[in-house]
Amino acid sequence: MRKSDAYTIENLVPSKELMFRAGKGVFESVKWQSPVGIVCGSGNNAGDGYVIAKLLHDADIECDIILLAEKFSADGEHYYNICKAAGVPVKLWKESFDLSSYETIVDCILGTGFKGTARGKAKEAIEAINNCHAYIISVDINSGLNGDSGVSELCVKSDVTVSVGGFKPGHFLNMAKDVMRNKVNCDIGIDPVDRAYHLIEASDLTKILHPRKNFSHKGTYGYIALIGGSMKYGGAIRLANLAAAGVRSGAGVVKLAFPQSIYHEVAPNTLESTLFPLSEEDGEIKFVEKEISELVSNVKTVAFGMGVGTSKNAALILDYLLRSFDGRLIIDADGLNVLATFDRNTLRHAAGQIVLTPHVKEFSRISGVDTEEIMSSPISIAETYAKENGVVLLLKGPSTVVTDGEETYIIDAGCAGMATAGSGDVLSGIIAAIEASSNDCLLGAAAAAYVNGKAGEAAQKEMGSISMQASDTVAKIADIISKLEGMN
Repeated sequence: MRKSDAYTIENLVPSKELMFRAGKGVFESVKWQSPVGIVCGSGNNAGDGYVIAKLLHDADIECDIILLAEKFSADGEHYYNICKAAGVPVKLWKESFDLSSYETIVDCILGTGFKGTARGKAKEAIEAINNCHAYIISVDINSGLNGDSGVSELCVKSDVTVSVGGFKPGHFLNMAKDVMRNKVNCDIGIDPVDRAYHLIEASDLTKILHPRKNFSHKGTYGYIALIGGSMKYGGAIRLANLAAAGVRSGAGVVKLAFPQSIYHEVAPNTLESTLFPLSEEDGEIKFVEKEISELVSNVKTVAFGMGVGTSKNAALILDYLLRSFDGRLIIDADGLNVLATFDRNTLRHAAGQIVLTPHVKEFSRISGVDTEEIMSSPISIAETYAKENGVVLLLKGPSTVVTDGEETYIIDAGCAGMATAGSGDVLSGIIAAIEASSNDCLLGAAAAAYVNGKAGEAAQKEMGSISMQASDTVAKIADIISKLEGMN
């Protein structure tokens, strides 16, 4: 957006006109309750606030401009002078400024280019806004929030954030959902001049999740294998949920593979799947090439790692799959921990298409990049890793990043209630199923993340964020897929 904004100003639309469009876009995006206090810093974000103030004044909506300092950008000063000439009231910020008289506060303190920690009057204003009882509108981005990473030590918590021109990564990543109750975007005529990221919406997935033909059979939609479990991580519910997620997400047949000693835990909870008990050693799956070869011989996708442990046998199984399985291999959980012990170039020589599903700490282990560095620049680091290793990387977080290094999708679906044991296992089941019938590995992974997130959101509405468990997400998969199917 920074590049696009600069190009637009230089070649298409004067900066003053673009600032007016921004303020007007925000003005038209909100149902206003007066009186309105517009808290302004000193940059172009404040300039948007002056335009809003003039439009409110013209609409006979009571408003005040609240200046942190009498300091202006060139375009901002132009609109500030217009406000002054029109008689818009201006107040200067002072310590312990009282915001209690305002029904609406507009946050125009810091823009998307801000990095670091808010200090001085900006810090005072952000804290005052967060402690007041008004309806809070942040212009373009919540002041103090990093527009690239969505990370902040202190930022405004908004009721709505109105993005200008286009959404930025910081509207979705890391802390964004915790500080923005709602967000909307207003288009002001800035076309992207660089490669854009894509925000997945339901309509993007219709070519993957579409109604089935009557002239088809279970093999049409793919056999999948889910390999996981151990005596330590053998919860029947986890494995049953994993299989159920695969079935609900459209797999023709699910082959559920696990160490034979937990058969009696798994069997009563798994009705539609084919059970494939494997040899074991010390409570974990033992690598027997003949068994693994038979298991994956007719499947389109394999998901490996959920509760499988990190023994030498797990490493042998993963090594075999990477060398010999030419379908799509989803590596999750313990599979990622095992992968972290392999040579960093291993994935480049894999026989099939690889989908990795790490959270930030797991990604740090397999990439060697520090977690703080990943959180500060998750998209670019994910893209680099995916491109260098020839994989699809699904980086889990409050919003999920899915990339092959060439194209990147952001999935703004999911909720706090999904931060519970088994949620990742459910996602792996969904990915394996959708990938089995998708010609597009990247979009298939994005579709799975979307379905998983929306199913989680639906479950949280019923169960609440505290009491929700992974099986509640599984129970809502059919509802979400049915809605997507119905869009065709």
